Amino acid sequence: MKKITLTIGTLLLLATSAVAQDKVTGYVFEDQNANGRMDRSEKGISGIAVSNGVDVVQTDSRGCYELPIGDDTTIFVIKPAGYKVPTDHQFIPQYFYHHKPMGKSDAFKYPGVPKTGQLPKEVNFGLTKYDEPVDYSVILFGDPQPYTDTEVNYFGRSIVDRVVKKEDTLFGISLGDIVGDSLPLNKGYKAELAALELPWYHVIGNHDHNYDAPNEWLADERFELEYGLANSAFNYGNTHFIILDDIRYPNPNGGRGYTAGYREDQLKFVKNNLQFVPKDKLIVIAQHIQLKDTSAEDKPFGNEEERQQLLDLLKDYPKVLFLSGHTHFQMQLPITAEDGWKGKETIWEYNVGTTSGDWYSGELDADGLPCAMMRDGTPQGYAYLNINGTLYSLEYRVAGAPSEYQINLFIPKVVPHKGRSNYHFVANFFMGHENDLVEYRINGGAWKKMRHTPMADPSLTEMVMKWDTTSEKLSGRRPSSPIESSHIWIGRLDKTLAPGLYEVEVRATDRFGKVHTAKGHYSTM
Repeated sequence: MKKITLTIGTLLLLATSAVAQDKVTGYVFEDQNANGRMDRSEKGISGIAVSNGVDVVQTDSRGCYELPIGDDTTIFVIKPAGYKVPTDHQFIPQYFYHHKPMGKSDAFKYPGVPKTGQLPKEVNFGLTKYDEPVDYSVILFGDPQPYTDTEVNYFGRSIVDRVVKKEDTLFGISLGDIVGDSLPLNKGYKAELAALELPWYHVIGNHDHNYDAPNEWLADERFELEYGLANSAFNYGNTHFIILDDIRYPNPNGGRGYTAGYREDQLKFVKNNLQFVPKDKLIVIAQHIQLKDTSAEDKPFGNEEERQQLLDLLKDYPKVLFLSGHTHFQMQLPITAEDGWKGKETIWEYNVGTTSGDWYSGELDADGLPCAMMRDGTPQGYAYLNINGTLYSLEYRVAGAPSEYQINLFIPKVVPHKGRSNYHFVANFFMGHENDLVEYRINGGAWKKMRHTPMADPSLTEMVMKWDTTSEKLSGRRPSSPIESSHIWIGRLDKTLAPGLYEVEVRATDRFGKVHTAKGHYSTM
């Protein structure tokens, strides 16, 4: 813990005398020499937002702020566009100060932030000015979630080593379930992640909590030790990012386990924070459990009133994107009036495919790495959020594959010439939504529309069946059974063609106007 305390200390100018513990004051300043201290020649920055997790204030003309504080409070600066915050040696942003004079988690299995002692006279935050672009990209990781040291190694070799960084990539976000219940695995995870040398923000997931915590106020103690805080905000270019802990554990409804929702203090933070965010900004909300109900049976949010309150706070912002993980499959989800959205235009949620795939299951390849295909037939990988001003687009990257690999085809190998049965083939368009245009043609003929047909991906079914029918032991671990995938299309093969080999070409146009293609073959005989 001493190392972390010293790292945070680089942000602060700590005076020796203490003040009353009911308020905190300090400066946000331009750290021109990047030494972490507010030197006499360095000036405060006005108009910078600072928060205690509920209240949000802006610094005055001198760069000074003042906020209420309790005995379990994290003070943090909301990074403005055009400035950098410091990072530690593993590239975790350091824009916060924990105030826990008595400590809170000594008795937990996985202790969190220890006693911090008395509040310093000033809690100062140094920022470094730089020429920040308005067009840039962000790497998105869904659920890294290793349960063992072996799986931490899988994460490093399957994902981190295979990430193709763009020249304009500014930072990354992991969307919860950073590890799988064994919280000391964060050490190995962060060591692997540091190889990317990018500032990296983290969302708390249901597997990242202190499950021996007596209440939800203490359930994020270890997460705070590792990553700073579970609710925060920051700006890059013309985009305002908000990270929210939408895991309510223990379940406040008296049930066992957890549910999804927001506490009153979180909603107050969002409201207070947005008062300083212009309406023409792009708002990106990153949380773990998806906001959108995906079916009559799948209602992830236990409290629809809490969800509605958040949507109402955002209704005057025409450009909003939600990012989530948790499901271990991939979905593009429109949020409309039926979901409680009161804005003028539909907004979207991207439920991001996972870096752990199907929890690192499947046969091991020649490098000793599991296949890890997700339950909807999406291969293991990561995503890019591309931002141009206040517009955005999304793209998925299959780990270790060319960026063009966006569609997987399952095509019967042989079709009887003029046989009585009809033969279909399947296209799994990983980033697809049912409204996307997906077409096919055979041997360069006329393009025909494919039919959106939610179903299990037969490629994955075939893979799982191998485990259930083999007479020999396979390496790795059996994958989960397939689920109905939301991004499957089917097309009919032409059995009237003369015997021979034929090429099937598929093209899919995503909701951002980008065209993706894939090819395969079948024979008639």
